[in-house]
Amino acid sequence: MIERQLVVFSGRSNPPFATSVADSLDKEIGRLEVVKFSDGELSVEIGDNVRGRDVFIVQSTSAPGNDHLMELLISIDALKRASAWRITAVIPYFGYARQDRKLKPRVPITARLVADLLEAAGASRVLTMELHAGQIMGFFNKPVDNLNALPVMVPYLRDKYGSEDLVVVSPDMGGVERARQYATRLGNVDIAIIDKRRSGPNQVAEMKVVGDVAKKTAIIVDDMVDTGGTLGKAARALLDEGANAIVACCVHPVLSGKAPERLQESELKEVIVADTINIPSSRRFDKLTVLSVVPLFAEAIRRIHGEDSISSLFR
Repeated sequence: MIERQLVVFSGRSNPPFATSVADSLDKEIGRLEVVKFSDGELSVEIGDNVRGRDVFIVQSTSAPGNDHLMELLISIDALKRASAWRITAVIPYFGYARQDRKLKPRVPITARLVADLLEAAGASRVLTMELHAGQIMGFFNKPVDNLNALPVMVPYLRDKYGSEDLVVVSPDMGGVERARQYATRLGNVDIAIIDKRRSGPNQVAEMKVVGDVAKKTAIIVDDMVDTGGTLGKAARALLDEGANAIVACCVHPVLSGKAPERLQESELKEVIVADTINIPSSRRFDKLTVLSVVPLFAEAIRRIHGEDSISSLFR
């Protein structure tokens, strides 16, 4: 049996994350040079021999999402043409995941398009975390491993907030299963749901709390925090229903626009996120806590490379 060499490359979206993953695997980041021409086009050159290697390229498709996605596609194509044995796209944050279905007659299903593009570029499999909708895995004809942030988030929440007088809150009906998973692991605490009516993208007209949150610490769990407006309104609604304190636990820190200011000025006590997206120091704020999911990704890569089961990492 041929023993394939494991190689890790990094795109430009989150180099610290990729470097930490490589360090955990006792590997050095492979040499990959990205050139941006004056007209905005990108070119990629692989600086290391990847022939017959098991290659993992780490790139979140966070803002600027189009540039980072195109960079990932070009890099995969370059690796394929350099005769890599297997190419795994490690996408900690999978952009366009919210466009996973048709809500209007003449709109695209962009998450499916991104899946097609990754396969056409030459990706052999995808490793990601907390997809906005689990059914996105069905858009691929290649293996997809969708990691869960629970093994990192739950111990932190348990150590800091205990399990007494807690309630886990889903910000919408679609997140009830996620809330139930957190509630079970925090000691079978109660769950509540925010019933929100949207008037447009990132705009919420009305919110109602379904469930008992009075005199409890409410933990809002979601897959991402974007503009922060909805999260701030949810915190206000929960306080109006008698909650003692509000904590947000959102995996992907998209934090677009004035989100840092909104969240800092909101009723939230703490905003807990993962490091799937690189947050510049200028976008960080006092209430923000960043937990690392590097160990999860490093272990997943180790097991994929060794052809071992990674199912335990989903629990």
